[in-house]
Amino acid sequence: MSAVALVGIDLGKHNFHLHGQHKSGREVFRKKATRLRTMRFLGNLPSCTVAMEACAGSHFVARQLIA
Repeated sequence: MSAVALVGIDLGKHNFHLHGQHKSGREVFRKKATRLRTMRFLGNLPSCTVAMEACAGSHFVARQLIA
């Protein structure tokens, strides 16, 4: 996958919508995945900025991504 600089996540109860951008703003990927597949997918990406909405579940997801 080309250099992903930013990943945006729309959190849901069962599915997450992911959007990855190159540092120039060009879309690299857009996908819908379950919580487990999202964590596996992001674990295989190089370090980048992750942006997500502020909600109760975002704190849990942030701790999982940091680990």
